[in-house]
Amino acid sequence: MEIITSNQNSRVKIWTSLQTAKGREQSGSYLLDGWHLVQEALNQAAPIQAIIATEAQMSAHLIDVPQGVPAFQVTEEVARHIAKTNNPQGIFAQTSLPNNSFDPKYIHSGSWLLLDEIQDPGNAGTLIRTADAAGFEGVALSAGSADPFNPKVVRAMQGSQFHLKVVKDVDLAAWIDALEENDYDVFGTTLSATSVDYKTIVPEKNFALILGNEGQGMKAELQAKTTANLHINFPGKAESLNVAVAGGILMFALN
Repeated sequence: MEIITSNQNSRVKIWTSLQTAKGREQSGSYLLDGWHLVQEALNQAAPIQAIIATEAQMSAHLIDVPQGVPAFQVTEEVARHIAKTNNPQGIFAQTSLPNNSFDPKYIHSGSWLLLDEIQDPGNAGTLIRTADAAGFEGVALSAGSADPFNPKVVRAMQGSQFHLKVVKDVDLAAWIDALEENDYDVFGTTLSATSVDYKTIVPEKNFALILGNEGQGMKAELQAKTTANLHINFPGKAESLNVAVAGGILMFALN
């Protein structure tokens, strides 16, 4: 096992670059930070390129790492440098990005969540985690949405990316057309005069749910293509809900 003590080590530079979209794209990988996420990746047989850990974390968890997975011990200082935080847990995994080439015309079963420019990493990760909990098949994020493998999104997903399909930079208009061609209901979410109370909807077949941007909502051209657009009635005085909260209500109600 190689022991790394310098932030200038070539491997450390690669691991640190995974904090950026460019670094992830160049390496074809992203970083898991903390034993819970690393363990989930191991449990799901995710393609792990390296385990990186401090001496204490390596002693605690190396026994759980399958033979053949490269393991690197780093100092506390190097761990902080990789994580870009002052108090990292001290164990990471570099894991391969999933194949993002996914054609919706091959989707014939299972519920899907479609995110239209959901930009806040916490919201995006929470929605993916909630879709996992609600039994969805996958989540497709439009261009302009948060990168699902951004470290903040990865923390919020809590390993759900290993349980369902996560596809990014999709053309949602094309996805709606393909899903409806496959006999899917596609529900949007708006507060327009033509939207209907979600409680009146009981999907009779496979469906997809679209959630729109935190500030602007769903694009008008997408609203025009849906089977129906839904809203949530508020008995209280709040004008709106956080998109992750609204998405949770709708996903569990519809699925």
